[in-house]
Amino acid sequence: MGRRTEQEQVVLVTGAAAGIGAAIAELAVACGHRVMLTDIDEVAVVSRALSLGDRAAACVLDIRSSAGWARAFEAAEAAFGRVDVLVNNAGITHTGVARDLREQQHRDIVEVNLLGTITGVCTALERMTAQGHGHIINVCSMTAFLPLPGYATYCASKYGLRAFHHSVAIEERDGPLDFTIIHPPSTRTSMLEQEMADPSSAIAFAEKPYAPERIARAVVDAIAAKPVEVVFPPLGGRVQRIAGVFPRLMRLVLPIAEAKGLRRRERLMPHPGTGR
Repeated sequence: MGRRTEQEQVVLVTGAAAGIGAAIAELAVACGHRVMLTDIDEVAVVSRALSLGDRAAACVLDIRSSAGWARAFEAAEAAFGRVDVLVNNAGITHTGVARDLREQQHRDIVEVNLLGTITGVCTALERMTAQGHGHIINVCSMTAFLPLPGYATYCASKYGLRAFHHSVAIEERDGPLDFTIIHPPSTRTSMLEQEMADPSSAIAFAEKPYAPERIARAVVDAIAAKPVEVVFPPLGGRVQRIAGVFPRLMRLVLPIAEAKGLRRRERLMPHPGTGR
C-alpha cells in the first residue's frame, strides 16, 4: 500500500488541550482533517475536542506511558479508522539554572520531552509501517541548536530529540513513512508565562514571541508539504542554527541577548496596581 496523498488526513496530536497543540488541532479541523486530541489533562482535552465538532475526538494520554500510547492509537482508530499523521507536540520545562533544579525536575524534562516522544515515535513506527503509510511530525524547539543559560536540561532534551528524529528518519528512508521536525522559537503559551516569572529565563524574551497559531500553520502545512525540517524565523533561524555550532561565539553573543531579553521581559510583566 503506497503513501496517502489525499487531502483529508487523520491526525493524532499530543499536548492538545492548550497552547500550540490546541491551535494545531483547531486549524487541522478547519482544513478538513479529522483529529484525535490527546493530553494528560483529560477534562481540558475532552472539552477542547467537543468545541471542535464531530471531526474531533479526545482521549487522555501521558506520553511517558507505552500503554497510554497504545490506547491513544486504538482510540483514534476506533473513532476514525486509522492514524495518518502523528504530531508529537507535548513538552514541559522547569525554569532555572541547572544547579538550582532538583534531580526530579531534570528527570521530568527528559522523561517527557525526550523519552515520551521516543515512545510515541516507536509506537507509530510499528503501526504506521503495518498499514503502509504514515507521517511523523515532531515539534521540537530552536533550543535544539542553541545552548542557552537557564535551559540546560531542556536544551539537552531537544538536542537529543533532533538527533533521534533524524537518525530514525534515515533508518526508515526506504520504508513507507515520512518524517518532519519543526523548531518553534519562544511562543506565547503557559510555558512562556512560567518563564516570565523567572529572571534566569530572560533569554526567552530576546526576540518577540510567536503566537501559537503561527506554529500551528507551519505544522498543518507540513502535513501536505512534508518538509524535512522547519526553523523559525525562516532566515534568522538558519543563522541561529549555525551560531549554535560555535560555543565561543555563543559565549560572546548570549550576554547581549540576555540583556535584551531582560528589558523585554520587564516591559511585558504586569505592573502592580495596574493589571497590565
